[in-house]
Amino acid sequence: MSAITLKDIRKSYDDGPQVLHGVSMDIGDGEFIVIVGPSGCGKSTLLRLLAGLDPCKEGELLIDGRRANDLPPQDRDIAMIFQNYALYPHMTVLENIAFGLELRKVPKIERIARARDVAETLQLTPYLDRKPGALSGGQRQRVAMGRAMARNSSTFLMDEPLSNLDNSLRVAMRTEIKDLHRQLGATIVYVTHDQTEALSLADRVAVMKDGHLQQFDTPDVIYDQPANRFVAGFLGAPAMNFVSAEQLGGWDAPLDVEIGFRPEALTLHHARPAQPAIEARVALTEMTGSAFILHCDSPGGRMCAVVPRGEALPVEGDQIWLALEPSQALCFDPVTGVRLDMPQTSPDQCRAVLARGAA
Repeated sequence: MSAITLKDIRKSYDDGPQVLHGVSMDIGDGEFIVIVGPSGCGKSTLLRLLAGLDPCKEGELLIDGRRANDLPPQDRDIAMIFQNYALYPHMTVLENIAFGLELRKVPKIERIARARDVAETLQLTPYLDRKPGALSGGQRQRVAMGRAMARNSSTFLMDEPLSNLDNSLRVAMRTEIKDLHRQLGATIVYVTHDQTEALSLADRVAVMKDGHLQQFDTPDVIYDQPANRFVAGFLGAPAMNFVSAEQLGGWDAPLDVEIGFRPEALTLHHARPAQPAIEARVALTEMTGSAFILHCDSPGGRMCAVVPRGEALPVEGDQIWLALEPSQALCFDPVTGVRLDMPQTSPDQCRAVLARGAA
């Protein structure tokens, strides 16, 4: 049985434009689901519907097989962790963690014991007597997580929980959240606009745009087999390169398709190679630590290539060739953006477009 089922969920606010357009998905018990998309795509609205903070009037929401459209938040067995932590500044860490249990009339001895156990799991024991103002951002985030964990909920909703942290702390907290998921075995629905968080944390990723669910699948499937051009371009850093087949000078392109390929799929050559390659000129070189990103101008427009450190690196203005293994190319409908497979355009046909570019 799915822990959560959404069937054709739609949402509008105050007779305004529609925010969600028929979103449907099944979330399995114990899954870690990440909802990702740009600002304004409806991901936080969807989370608020799951939590019961906003009414769900159109579509059907099931939690553990029970219709939950009109179920009050306190009856959903769901804990929510907000972006701004929502801690009480006048309470200690221990009191903040235990506060939800106090509201539920849990006896004091039991709620203090449970709060201490949670604090131990989150490595917060040394800070139990401190107030939030004396904690770092990462520590405050763990207190917010602890307050949710103390309730022993079956489902956790997390709305951009790491957005207020610096990059190094975000990386560390991602690891902690993933470890906690393994320990708790609870269902987690996590909202973010950060595609790195989505790919690194999720069992499955739901990609949204303008209130529409674009694709819902495992991170590797979404990365390697994106449903459309938006998904392909949104997930991945640097972003996928897109060129029109007819834009590539000297490339015979009888098919009216747009070709997409990841920057890491390109191989740098300082002279024209035997295999299919794109002639380009280096516009900018960017170091990321373990690799360099080459921003290049080509007949198909600006594109990026990833070059590992240790390779001979061209300088700005150099002419280079970027070889592409045809199996790494994806083809998209230039009008609808849908990735093309059978029957309109087979992968072999798309590869043939690239292969004919070898000169």
